[in-house]
Amino acid sequence: MIVQTAVKATETNPVLNISIFLAFVAVTLIVVIRAGRNNRSAADYYTGGRSFTGPQNGFAIAGDYLSAASFLGIVGAIAISGYDGFLYSIGFLVAWLVALLLVAELMRNTGKYTMADVLSFRLKQGPVRVAAATTTLAVCFFYLLAQMAGAGGLVSLLLGINDKLGQSVVVVVVGGLMILYVLIGGMKGTTWVQIIKAFLLIIGALGMTIWVLAINGFNFSGLLDSAVAASISKPAEAILVPGLKYGHNPLDFISLAIALVLGTAGLPHVLMRFYTVPSAKEARRSVVWAIWLIGAFYLFTLVLGFGAAALVGADVIAAAPGGVNSAAPLLSLALGGPLLLGFISAIAFATILAVVAGITITAATSFAHDIYMSVIKKGKGDPDSEVKVARRTVIVIGILAIAGGIGVQGQNIAFLVALAFAVAASANLPTILYSLFWRGFTTRGAVWSMYGGLAAAMILIIFSPVFSGTPTSMFGAGVNFAWFPLSNPGIVSIPIGFFLGWLGSVTSTRKEDPLLAAEMSVRSLTGHGAEKAVEH
Repeated sequence: MIVQTAVKATETNPVLNISIFLAFVAVTLIVVIRAGRNNRSAADYYTGGRSFTGPQNGFAIAGDYLSAASFLGIVGAIAISGYDGFLYSIGFLVAWLVALLLVAELMRNTGKYTMADVLSFRLKQGPVRVAAATTTLAVCFFYLLAQMAGAGGLVSLLLGINDKLGQSVVVVVVGGLMILYVLIGGMKGTTWVQIIKAFLLIIGALGMTIWVLAINGFNFSGLLDSAVAASISKPAEAILVPGLKYGHNPLDFISLAIALVLGTAGLPHVLMRFYTVPSAKEARRSVVWAIWLIGAFYLFTLVLGFGAAALVGADVIAAAPGGVNSAAPLLSLALGGPLLLGFISAIAFATILAVVAGITITAATSFAHDIYMSVIKKGKGDPDSEVKVARRTVIVIGILAIAGGIGVQGQNIAFLVALAFAVAASANLPTILYSLFWRGFTTRGAVWSMYGGLAAAMILIIFSPVFSGTPTSMFGAGVNFAWFPLSNPGIVSIPIGFFLGWLGSVTSTRKEDPLLAAEMSVRSLTGHGAEKAVEH
């Protein structure tokens, strides 16, 4: 019944839905254009001139991190899988403690624009920068796939588009807007879009949370009872206890949890946000603000997920256009009708645009700064030509993201993001931690760790149930070349990354400069001399 209502509402109110969406696009484009006027240097384009305060950057980090997976994917996962779905929220949030305690301040003190600035500080520049750029592009591509999948499913629900061609057109439009935002605004414009989007997303989620609780007399236990009453699980209470999704394979859950908790500290687009503040102190403040904002939001997803299960129904959500990712929009429709559906969908769409813009500028910066400027031009290139290369890279990445997004329609985006976290934790995190804390780390160790961790994660993903062998696989149940039993490779690929970093370092015949190691240690821990990292 509610699915029919949803489709009818979205078909009979396309003008309302498109108007709300276009209003947001118009406002954010104005912000991006105004911010883009001040992009006079590479630092302005890449890091917004390091002009953002801790609270501003905290909102921007929240905007970057609270992606379509956090809003659409997790709400849907809780609505369908109950307790097991909420484990995504817990993993994503706890991961920030790792980022805060181990990398945020140290990365800000040591780097200039990208993750590779830190990794290559005391190692051989060429091979380390190429490897870091390769892993950055791989993680960014996985993350972009998740956002594009969310965009297609969301707008298909919003406009009543059910065919593959229509959803593909939507993905093309999102990709085009993403390219426009980044080309015009750079990091400064992207950051302001993320701040606006984070504010709207948190306010929208808070409003819906209060509404759902009000329907249940502000009694969370009553909400859970309603969700159980509407549950299609056998038994119905299964949504309240562990095991509905991962009970058949607990090792898969452990692997997912490891990837989520360790992945954030290796996400390039999150690490790059630490360079948009003027000092290490502001970097710490921004992470603390982000933790509070993100933590509050994930508490909202718990209410919204069980609210969707109670008011919409898991079977209805699964059958809707966009599948599990439709839970939050369908809940907004059940609560406030087409007007709230249009508003919440516009916020979700804003979420996707802001996140893909942040990921895209990170990937473009990595290629232009790490490969073009540092490897091809040996650090002697013109900053203006570097920015031009970054802009061209944005277009290429946008086209690849559009093509990939069309191919992953219907996948759970929280799940796709979890794969990006696994790749980040396998390929980036071991090298980051070794670089910051182990003076015996060598160039060989860095290269082995990054390429080995990336290869292990990618191979295991390709030969896992994600790609083939089950009805929810990318190739469906009819094709089966899966031999790795887990859906997330983290439990195997992350230790491989750490092991190869150690093995490459202890077997290396060429030891690194101890003076550079000492300088990096002092700079990362105290901030002394850190301003050298931001000279032009």
